[in-house]
Amino acid sequence: MTGPVLSVEKLTVAFGKNAARSVAVRDFSYTLNRGETLAIVGESGSGKSVSSLALLGLLPPRGVTIESGRAIFEDRDLLALPEADQRAIRGNRITMIFQEPMTSLTPVLRIGLQLTEALVEHKKMTQRQADARAREMLALVGLDRVDHRMRQFPHELSGGMRQRVMIAMAMAADPAILIADEPTTALDVTVQAQILDLMRQLKDEFSTSIILITHDMGVVAEMADRVVVMNRGEKVEENTVRELFSAPKAPYTRRLLEAVPRLGSLAATVVPRTVVADSAPVGAPLLRAEGLCKTFHGRGFLLGRGKVAAAAMRDVGFQLAEGETLALVGESGSGKSTTGRAVLRLLEVDEGRIEIGGNDIRRLSTRALRKARRQMQMIFQDPFAALNPRKSAGWLVEEPMKIHEVAVGSELTDRTEALFRRVGLTPDQMSRFPHEFSGGQRQRLCIARALGVGPKLIVADEPTSALDVSVQAQVLELMLELQQSLGLAYLFISHDMAVVEQVAHRVAVMRQGQILEIGARQDVLNQPRHPYTQALLAAVPVPDPSRKRLPPPDIDPATLPVGPLAEVAPGHMVAQ
Repeated sequence: MTGPVLSVEKLTVAFGKNAARSVAVRDFSYTLNRGETLAIVGESGSGKSVSSLALLGLLPPRGVTIESGRAIFEDRDLLALPEADQRAIRGNRITMIFQEPMTSLTPVLRIGLQLTEALVEHKKMTQRQADARAREMLALVGLDRVDHRMRQFPHELSGGMRQRVMIAMAMAADPAILIADEPTTALDVTVQAQILDLMRQLKDEFSTSIILITHDMGVVAEMADRVVVMNRGEKVEENTVRELFSAPKAPYTRRLLEAVPRLGSLAATVVPRTVVADSAPVGAPLLRAEGLCKTFHGRGFLLGRGKVAAAAMRDVGFQLAEGETLALVGESGSGKSTTGRAVLRLLEVDEGRIEIGGNDIRRLSTRALRKARRQMQMIFQDPFAALNPRKSAGWLVEEPMKIHEVAVGSELTDRTEALFRRVGLTPDQMSRFPHEFSGGQRQRLCIARALGVGPKLIVADEPTSALDVSVQAQVLELMLELQQSLGLAYLFISHDMAVVEQVAHRVAVMRQGQILEIGARQDVLNQPRHPYTQALLAAVPVPDPSRKRLPPPDIDPATLPVGPLAEVAPGHMVAQ
């Protein structure tokens, strides 16, 4: 590494003016060296993303003011450049990977056009050259059938696939600086490992400097050379990654590191830790799924020619008892979320049987299914997208209870206030709107909304993946407390193996629509039998810079066992 490629000096960014002024970033300074990875970490609202958006002129022009500071890049102050000069740098010399790919990709344009647009504009490539480069990058980030992917729209891809497209788009221009804002949040651990390796390869081959904004301390430990810790818009600590992890100086940094879940920390325990003194035991079977199959049929490029069929579930079966958590893990596109939606009949399967409380819900009429939905609710990955932005928090929590006629009038208000308290919010927050809550508070709202109708089963689809580590710990604590006091059953969908270890009684590993291994959490995570499970666990980043992630086992997807499940130990089933 040589001298600084970027020098940020005393950056101050404020929202609003006069009495409404709120400082988002205050006197923030750092340098980024050529070929270096600098991690900027901190909780939601600490100013991490705002400080980077300011560099590229991507902050809203109204209501946000860069009050002071400089950002020197290639002998020019980025903060003082006219829009035309900023546009020439954005997507070319400095590129950015955003956290939520669905809002970053244009929904009405095909993936190929979005990948090639910047190459034609900034690199002056011909369309043929840009197409070839786009295909090369899609293959590099691990997408299959690249010609087909080039013709798809964003909504036709899974969340992990969309993020891979965003990474391919950012890396295609060979930038001097890559700003990665939570680049692996939506990715499973195997793809995350591939993406981290790719980012390292880019840095090494092209001396690219990386600003890594993340709440995943395992990613920080693996990727960063130096770390800047932010809290409430200010820098509280800066150090090399080894020094910061081994001897954090600021109390805030110490609290942040203490909240990080570490895979293996509960290896000796059979069930999740008890957070309620008189917790409800695991009870009788509540959910039974047998032989679930689902195939999605897509259309080809021209007039529906060449229809594409994708099997999302293949003979999926499992049981879930009252008070138990079954975690579904696997790579993006493995069928986890499809399975979660299927057991709630939010989508119809092609074959199979789904029993909840002994009733086959596939046979229920529309009216009977609506009544049965009181027993089953869902918590989605993105709480902001799951909440109507035009409705107050109180109205949103009341709505399911109104639909199912749980309560009316003052009883409804009393129940809603009790739910707010139950999830760690206060009744005076009922009049607020979703945008007035933090990410963790919005997820608490979603939990309160699900609890209102008194469900027995909750499908939690990546409920903490978008949250920073300290807020994640609070939400997991809340979910455990609710389960142990109310006897809730959770079907917990996640790609974070350390989080799964914290909450699960049993784990099911999925790949390409099939369950390849299922058993007690300590058996699957501590003694994995299937090669794919072993590769999945080997790819988990370790939140300790002195311990490097082990290379995953060399497996050939074509030879992976995908046959019927066989019992290799009591309750531990593996595909043969």
